[in-house]
Parts: sequence; C-alpha cells; structure tokens
Amino acid sequence: MLGVIGILLGLGLLMFMAYKGYSVIFFAPVFALLAAVLSGLSLLPTYTEVFLPNLANYVKVYFPFFLLGAVFGKAMEESGAAASIAKAIVKKLGTKRAILSVVLSCAILTYGGVSLFVVAFAVYPFAANIFKEADIPKRLIPATIALGAFTFTMDALPGTPQIQNSIPMKFFNTDLYAAPVTGILGTLMIFGSGMLYLEWRRRKAQASGEGYGIHSSQEPELIDDSTLPNPFLATIPLISVLVMTLILQKAVFPHWNIVDWAVQAPYKMDKAGIVGTMNNWALMIGLVVGILLAFIINPKKMKGNVAKAINAGAIGSLLAVMNTGSEVGFGNVIKSLPGFQSIAHALMNIRGGGSPLLSEAVTVNVLAGVTGSASGGMSIALDAFGKDYLSMAQKIGLSPELLHRIASMSSGGMDTLPHNGAVITLLAITGMTHKQAYKDIFALTLMKIVTPLILIGLSSIFHFV
Repeated sequence: MLGVIGILLGLGLLMFMAYKGYSVIFFAPVFALLAAVLSGLSLLPTYTEVFLPNLANYVKVYFPFFLLGAVFGKAMEESGAAASIAKAIVKKLGTKRAILSVVLSCAILTYGGVSLFVVAFAVYPFAANIFKEADIPKRLIPATIALGAFTFTMDALPGTPQIQNSIPMKFFNTDLYAAPVTGILGTLMIFGSGMLYLEWRRRKAQASGEGYGIHSSQEPELIDDSTLPNPFLATIPLISVLVMTLILQKAVFPHWNIVDWAVQAPYKMDKAGIVGTMNNWALMIGLVVGILLAFIINPKKMKGNVAKAINAGAIGSLLAVMNTGSEVGFGNVIKSLPGFQSIAHALMNIRGGGSPLLSEAVTVNVLAGVTGSASGGMSIALDAFGKDYLSMAQKIGLSPELLHRIASMSSGGMDTLPHNGAVITLLAITGMTHKQAYKDIFALTLMKIVTPLILIGLSSIFHFV
C-alpha cells in the first residue's frame, strides 16, 4: 500500500512542479527516487541503474529528431519561409475566414515538419492582425493556433514528421504513414469539430458585442514583406521533408536488406526492430534535406544567420530531449516498483472485445496528462506495455499500424492540460493567461481525448486500418 502511495505522490508532485514552471530535468529524478524509497528500493542504485540508463536510451533513439527538427524549424523561421507561408494563406482567405486561415497556416507548417513552438511564433503576428481586422476576440487566438499546430497534424494525419508520430515506429516496426484510413478519419473529425467549436465561439462573442479588445501585452508588429521569400519557394523545404521520407520509407528501405551485417559487430542491431530503425533513418534524411533547402531559398536573409539557426536549434533541442528523457526515466523507475504491478494490471485489463487498443488509448492519455508531455507520456506507456500490446494484437490479428496510430493520437489528448509546456509557451507568446484563454484549449483537449475512442469503436465494426 505504501508503494502505491509513493507512486501517486511522486506523480502528483511532478505534475504540480511542472505546472508551477519548475524544470522536470531536476525534479523527475527527485520524485522518482522518493517513490522508490517509499517502495523499499535503494536510492543511488535506482538512480544510476534504472533512471539514467532509460534516460540515456531515450536520448540515443530520439535525439536526432529533436535536433534536426529544431534546426529545421529555426531555419524556416530565420529564412522567413514560415512567415511567408502564413502570410500568404492569411492574405488569400481574408478576414471572413480568419480562424480557418490561421488553422491552415499552422497545419501546413507542422505537417511539413516545423516544430510546434516555431509555428506559434511564426503565425501569431498574422493571427493577431487578422483577428484585429475581423474584430474577433484575441482570447480565441491560442485555441485557434492549438487546433492547427497541436492536434491533427501533430499525431493523426499520416506522414506527419512530428516526434509524436515517430515514437511508435520503434515499438511496432511501422512507418509514419501507419493506419492511413484511421488517421485521415481522425483528422477530419478533429478538424471539423474544432472548426465548428471555434466558429460557434466567434459568433457567440460577436452576438454579445465582444470584439478583439484593447491589449498591450505581446501585440505584434507587422513583418517587412521585402525580407520574405516567395511563398511557393518557402513551401519547398516542407514538401521535401515529406517526399523524401515517403520515398525512403515506402520505396527504398523496404528493398534494402541489411539484416546480415546490421546484427553483427560493431552495430549489433536488434533484428526485430530493424524496420522501425530504418524508418527513423528515413525521417532523419528527410529533415537534413529540408534544412539544406531552407538555408538556400532566401540567401540574402540567411547570410550571417546560418550559425544562429543551427546554434539556436541545437540548444533548444537539448532542453526538449532532456525534459522528455527525464520524464521517461521517471516512468521507468515507477514501472520497476512493486506497487506498479497492481496499476499495470488494472490498465492492461481495460479491454474492448479482446483488443488492446482501448487499454493503450487510456494509458497513453493518462500518462501524457500526468507528465504534461505527449511524447513523454507515450514513451513511458509504450516502454511499459508496448511489447504486451503488440503480442495481444498479433494473437487477434490486429494490425500493428492501428496500435501506432491510436497511441500517437492518444498522446495528443490529455497532454494539453494546464501544466503542459506547449500550452504555457503558447499563452506567453500570445500575451494571454490561463483564465482568459485556456477554456477553449480545454475544449479541443476533450475532442482529442474522445476521437481515438470513437475510432476504436468504428474500426472494430468496419475493420479498417
């Protein structure tokens, strides 16, 4: 009983400290060790032999995505490509479709591989100006950006190069395009329900006489158009990431037999995980190509800024990967505790017709909510139960692609609770507070939680992948 209390206490304290803005890099091991001590485990061996190896393994597998993704995002930002795309879409759709234009701007950038934070920074100035012109309340901007950047293009739409879609590849030997029908249906459901909700909120505000309002915090200045590249040129790096990854994952690597030498020294790769690893390589190559193209599409603006983009991306990636890696280390300490077995048993017994999908959706959602991180929560869940889910799926003939897509989509549900780093950053960028704007973000959170559950039910009836 004391062990279970220790686990719940550790989880609760980590969630509280993250919400208060304290670094999980520092507090994840502190609260993991607190739970371990209350469970009767030794302090230092738990830290050096459980926490640190699992943190290091996460960094080993996923650091390239954090690094290349961050550098790509900064290259798109410094070259003006991200701003150019956002401006072109906003200008084309106009004030009558202000919400749609912001959502699509964010969606195109995130689906092209630009990190969520860079998208928020790039799109916000245009969102603020068009919302002001259309006299739409500023408090709706965070939710509008969140719908475009933090939802369907982050984890639902097949092919998205975001980290939330790449993590399951290692566990299920899948690729970024896993379960295309499920992913596309999920995208339509989230996009459709999100747009209906935001438009309803806009109409309700205007009916009550509420407009953009008077704000002094984080009001953006217009960007000089002369420094921006042509919007068609600006899309080339985004398209290159998607096309290169697709070609490598679907046409090149499936015919590249590396098993004979890859499992031997000095590589010693896990034979069962080679397909997933090769799909990781494809995304790395795609991001490298995207970075190079982002650097050359606007040479005038990039002159002298290449080092700035690389350095800023590298520094930012270290913080991001260590945050998530620390959460994974925390989760693996919790997983090793005797008291976790009863929790694991309860989670694994959440079944829907013998399928592991419902258990997976609930587990990933809960852990993403607790950690305040989609990638962290999903990594902890799949580290703990991934092999069990795959074994259960194989026994009933369930495609591993469905495990991939449901895990990915579920990670983007409860991760957007108030203590989530992306939510806190988004509110800071837009100059809004939780009190002013979080209610609408939470409405999108509920949609993201429900959508995978609906898809699980539909797939059990119509048997699509």
